[in-house]
Amino acid sequence: MPVSGTRGRRRTPAAAGKGRLTRRGRILAWSAGVASAAVLGVAGVGAWVYQDLDDNIRSADVDDKIGGDRPANLSPGSKNILVVGSDSRDGANAKYGKDLTTMQSDTLMVVHVPANREWATVVSFPRDSWVEIPACDKGDGDTSAPHHFKINEAFAIGGTGGEVAGAAACSIKTVEANTGLRIDHFMSVDFQGFKGMVDALDGIEVCPEQAIHSKKARLDLDAGCQTVRGEQALGYVRVRYGVGDGSDIGRIGRQQEFMNALAEKAQAKLTSPKSLYGFLQSGTKSLTTDPDLAGIRPLYSLASELKGIPSERLTFLTVPNYPREADVASDTANVVWQYPQATDLFTSLAKDREVDKKRLEADTKTPLYASSVHVQVLNGTAVQGLAGTVAEKLRESGVTVTGTGNAPQNTGATTVTYPAGLEKQAEALAARLPGGVRARPASDATAGVVTLVVGKDLDTGRIR
Repeated sequence: MPVSGTRGRRRTPAAAGKGRLTRRGRILAWSAGVASAAVLGVAGVGAWVYQDLDDNIRSADVDDKIGGDRPANLSPGSKNILVVGSDSRDGANAKYGKDLTTMQSDTLMVVHVPANREWATVVSFPRDSWVEIPACDKGDGDTSAPHHFKINEAFAIGGTGGEVAGAAACSIKTVEANTGLRIDHFMSVDFQGFKGMVDALDGIEVCPEQAIHSKKARLDLDAGCQTVRGEQALGYVRVRYGVGDGSDIGRIGRQQEFMNALAEKAQAKLTSPKSLYGFLQSGTKSLTTDPDLAGIRPLYSLASELKGIPSERLTFLTVPNYPREADVASDTANVVWQYPQATDLFTSLAKDREVDKKRLEADTKTPLYASSVHVQVLNGTAVQGLAGTVAEKLRESGVTVTGTGNAPQNTGATTVTYPAGLEKQAEALAARLPGGVRARPASDATAGVVTLVVGKDLDTGRIR
């Protein structure tokens, strides 16, 4: 199953057309694919093999590390599953990085399965997303301080002590804090296990349009179609620089296409007992999950739910984003999420509403940069210095704060008002605030700026 090494140019079979890509619904994205592909074949194997595979799956309890300050579950019956592609730097993975922490996440996504099981959405988070990392238990007796950095650092911070539970817990806290989504389950998929799955299928065909030579990914490929396996396959899904536009967004697309090809070849090839056993062994050995998913039976149940979803009702998205350089000229390495579209996406999933991908893409075609939002922050409470605190949080997010002060009177409710012509800027600001604050026009609003009056209800810790 050929996979194109660059997107939007050559229309190879695995990369051509939306109809082809929606066939990922058979196994639902590369992440869920590892779990569901590993369990769909279990029904046909003997009891001893079943137990063998069941014992491979590791369990990690994260509840005591996440804490109690979590988003509410707004849609009982739905599931949000955080999936982490773990590129750990110990053992066989050590050669892929130097001077790096032990635990590394290379891929991060949320699989949303609705209560009615009639559709599903998979949201990918670029690893270079500039977000606030909350305080996390590092697993070495220390706790990290809240700070802004790349989203994938959360896995490394929580995994300082070398335990997947801590790494997953910090990733969950970070995703919940920045999205408002309640994470119900997690899966950590180690890339070494992925490599074994590819080998059990005798490799996957890829078709890069240009030669790829990357010391960092330990990859040397000529242009043209060829089958990759082992270290080459691992390098192909990891490679970033020197391929396409060199962005993490491009890599996400290549990973999804590669895993789609993996899933399709698995379905076609796993009639051989030898291939089946090798594939299942590698797949289950690569998995660490929360206790409720740690076993063949719960994973089989999940896979059964996913495979019943029509392919046209599966949506694969990347969080709307733009280069942070647009807000901070010196930062050429990271991306920031685009508001209000990112909040709209997360709110839809939190309330179990199906996302209209075409509309989302249309709305995000021309991003509104945070730096173009000019706001004055007024304190509408008796808490001294609150306007300054909120202003600093907004500045950290790239918003341009023109000034701070006290509101004419105290208020219980936070408000966002704007003069004519600044509706979009006001909506973008309101989307960064918790509690569903809505922007409204005001005839007496200060010209040229959006006005934020901070009320008693504002949870400053949840400003995005």
